[in-house]
Amino acid sequence: MLHHLSFAVRNPLHVAEVVAELWQGKVIPFPWHSDSFVALSFDPYGSAIEFFPKGTVLQPRSDDQPVQFSHADLTAANYSATHVNLAVPTSEAQIYAIAQREGWRAVRCNREGLFDLIEFWIENEIMLELLPPNLVEQYLTLVQPDNLKALFKLDATSP
Repeated sequence: MLHHLSFAVRNPLHVAEVVAELWQGKVIPFPWHSDSFVALSFDPYGSAIEFFPKGTVLQPRSDDQPVQFSHADLTAANYSATHVNLAVPTSEAQIYAIAQREGWRAVRCNREGLFDLIEFWIENEIMLELLPPNLVEQYLTLVQPDNLKALFKLDATSP
């Protein structure tokens, strides 16, 4: 079960506000790193996304202390393989309206004929795969264990 993840973005507060709007949730300051914010969904799983200033990196310490935050210099737009697939209560029309308001790319896509989703590009650099109510059931049907085993031709006795 995934409960939270984090991204480094150019405008952490604004991005957290937009994601909270998509989730119909709330934003709080991230308590352990200044200028960072958390979008909370208030679902039963505690789903949250933390947004740090662009260039923030997490590093282990040499002792038994918790993670330390540091900053790397960045000069150009950065793309990443990191993304997240989110079910949102927001309608498809609302998603496009939010994207248009922000000047961010949003496009409905089909993944190999298996399911549809909306690619929503935070700051036109980080992709969220959004599943509004009209698209979520198709995805949930696909990812049921028996359906995944059939799709990937796995042994039916696999866990």
